[in-house]
Amino acid sequence: MLVDDFLRRRVLQVLSGQPSGVPEHVRALSEGDDAGWFAADSAPWAVHEDIATLVAGPRALLMQALHPGAMAGVHDHSRYREDPLGRLVGTIRWITTTTYGTREQAERACGWVRHLHEHVRGTYTDSSGASVAYAAQDADLVSWVHIAFADSFLRAFQAFSGREVPGGADAYVRDWAVAGELMGVPDPPRSVAQLEQRLEAFRPALVADDRVRDAVRFIRRPPLPNPVALTYPPLFWGAAETLPAWARQMLGVRRPDRLQVASTRAVLASTRRLLGRAAAPQQAELRLARLRGASGIPGASAP
Repeated sequence: MLVDDFLRRRVLQVLSGQPSGVPEHVRALSEGDDAGWFAADSAPWAVHEDIATLVAGPRALLMQALHPGAMAGVHDHSRYREDPLGRLVGTIRWITTTTYGTREQAERACGWVRHLHEHVRGTYTDSSGASVAYAAQDADLVSWVHIAFADSFLRAFQAFSGREVPGGADAYVRDWAVAGELMGVPDPPRSVAQLEQRLEAFRPALVADDRVRDAVRFIRRPPLPNPVALTYPPLFWGAAETLPAWARQMLGVRRPDRLQVASTRAVLASTRRLLGRAAAPQQAELRLARLRGASGIPGASAP
């Protein structure tokens, strides 16, 4: 039990910045006066609570790196090499607040990210070799990041959760489009078919250059503390397993074998047992219970 407690605290420190796994922004999810953008039985609640997000995260980073504008923003403006855990915690904070928070909390979290993006500008070389000026909030860049995120979290859940998406896969894409709009995405996809069409439409713009190969090396072996670092390779293999074949080819990542995918499932299962249920939805449920007690209204509102 002492070993389990030590491991649990180390993993939670990496994921939340707090060994308890309940930092202040998670506690704040119990506060507020509305049910939020997503219902408690919605697809985003289920997908973002599942341990398969540990695979979805590196998969999303791999996909996002293929757009030269998104890669330029990360390469030129991000401190992901110097502070990869800080960037991870910040991303998780945005996901959990947007998913489980009140509408005001979600809008504030998305506004905070958009504010950070205001200063992310520069140039990149596109797939034709031309120099292109960019800003992080350009429509094509925020659209690509949203699409790669939604596709990654959906595919990881389908591959490794062992459950069906509540309401079906289309429900996740449709509901999470709300988050895309909050982030400034114009007309985000609202079905799996639309998501796949948008991915296909982006393919001519994608590039696998030296920056991408460098990012892949970093994502494959990030500087994580032990013992978390020992369990990371199977998470990367799970990310590679769920990538489209064309993306694996561009990234120079081979498809893992059966034993490697089995190790992904084993690591996710053991981590699920170790951590138990995530704190964020539990804190949100406290808020919903309080709202029901105060007014008798249903537990959450759908977007």
